[in-house]
Amino acid sequence: MPARTKKDAASEDATMQDAPVSAQVEDVPDQDMPENGVAEEEEEEEEEVEAQRVKILPGSTDTAASFEFIEEGHTMGNALRYIIMKNPDVEFCAYTIPHPSEAKMNIRIQTYASANGTMAEGTAIDALKKGLSDLQQVCDVVADEFSTKRQEFNDENGIDR
Repeated sequence: MPARTKKDAASEDATMQDAPVSAQVEDVPDQDMPENGVAEEEEEEEEEVEAQRVKILPGSTDTAASFEFIEEGHTMGNALRYIIMKNPDVEFCAYTIPHPSEAKMNIRIQTYASANGTMAEGTAIDALKKGLSDLQQVCDVVADEFSTKRQEFNDENGIDR
């Protein structure tokens, strides 16, 4: 990057007082804003709507579907794949991270079809819902067991936390 070789008065930064009046911002009170400066909407707690983080990818059927999870990676993908494969209605389940620079995780679930091939014993969506529920239960058990063991350790060693 080239540097300036001569220092002249014209290259100095201009201040807002030097700017034309049309470019200066006037401090006009907002008509909708109350005197204390806090809008009524801000006083009430609003529920924050979380964006949809999972969607069904095109080309899915009842028995075989691909899902895209936003802001998830290998941790969620591998754990969910393991739990879903424990479901006896699931024939195939795998996950992939399409590209390391994208925060997306895709998971493919295929369930067994019934003997006549028309109706599925369980849909891929049902398998995903059951997998997510089972994974949540496993996480709850691990968290409870961890808290119990940590408390036992703290009590044995006289640690107050």
